[in-house]
Amino acid sequence: MKIAVNARFSGQIITEGYGRFTNGLVDAMASAEPGDEFIMMYDRQPEVSFIRRRNVREMVKGPAARHPLLWKLWYDVSMPAMAGKVKADVIFSPDGFCSLRSSIPQVLAIHDLAYLHFPAGISRFYRWYYRHYTPQFIRKARHIVTVSEFSMRDIIDHYPQAKGKISVIHNAADAGFRPLDWKTKEVVKEKYAGGSEYFLYAGSIHPRKNLLNLLKGFSWFKKRQRSSMKLVLAGRLAWGADEFIKLLQSYKYREEVILAGYVPDLEMQQLAGSAYALVYPSYWEGFGLPVLEAMQSGVPVITSSNSSMPEICGDAAMYCEPGDSEAWGKAMGQLYKDENYRSELIEKGMAKASEFRWEKSAEKLREIFENAIK
Repeated sequence: MKIAVNARFSGQIITEGYGRFTNGLVDAMASAEPGDEFIMMYDRQPEVSFIRRRNVREMVKGPAARHPLLWKLWYDVSMPAMAGKVKADVIFSPDGFCSLRSSIPQVLAIHDLAYLHFPAGISRFYRWYYRHYTPQFIRKARHIVTVSEFSMRDIIDHYPQAKGKISVIHNAADAGFRPLDWKTKEVVKEKYAGGSEYFLYAGSIHPRKNLLNLLKGFSWFKKRQRSSMKLVLAGRLAWGADEFIKLLQSYKYREEVILAGYVPDLEMQQLAGSAYALVYPSYWEGFGLPVLEAMQSGVPVITSSNSSMPEICGDAAMYCEPGDSEAWGKAMGQLYKDENYRSELIEKGMAKASEFRWEKSAEKLREIFENAIK
């Protein structure tokens, strides 16, 4: 089988949700199915090559699709041209967009509908593009995949035409997320937190991630616990982060908050594995990969009680209502004071994380490809 992959988010040094999803699945499929051929299609020269297997190759054809007008051109002209040139059997598009003109069967991944639930998080032009074209993408795609049962129900509720042609393909954490030895943890804590223990938030910084309430919760914790605990925020500044950065300048405990910026993959694995706990207060997530990475690293998780989080974490996490800042502070305090409970969450988290594997997801996705081309 020849599988053409929309790899727009795969070849970047800064790799986030779509890129991790694409890379994890393609690498697992290419390893398990050496007779298949995978063509990674880029809209510009990749910063990092994805060629790790003999059955993976790369193609580049512009324009660089970083704006809605250029999205339309790349998906409807450039991407089909590349897939047609190699005589692909199927196109996999993992970023919510597909070609409306290609005659090649397409499998489309829609991770969530955040643009409907939190429209303020993106520009007006981008919102229009999503709202206008997503129904057309769903009708055009031979099959749709999403990353959680929660997202699948949400997509069907808003786009009933997806019913009967949508499946769940879970994310997984890279193998590098694992428990670390004491010495490594001490080095990482010294580098990022002056030797102190720290709560970690991992992800981009923008309004949907609910970091203002996290700061309020951290204040509640610091006022009641005589602790040198720090709060490390690891992620790039994204849309709408200006207000958060401005408020942080006058925050009472600003010296206890470390803005680490974007952290490369290998370093992120150590930062996550050395944390006292992950705090992930997002208002809305289709999956929430950082919680899985933390659990696999032997780190307890405090996360939101909404969207997909309870599905991914089960009974292996502490949950808070996103808007209840005091609840976040109390959860941090409970975890800080009760080491037995913390150890219990770590054990449950590692067991839960073992359920998510790229190999398992890749096997299911390949079956979907086979059915799509029949």
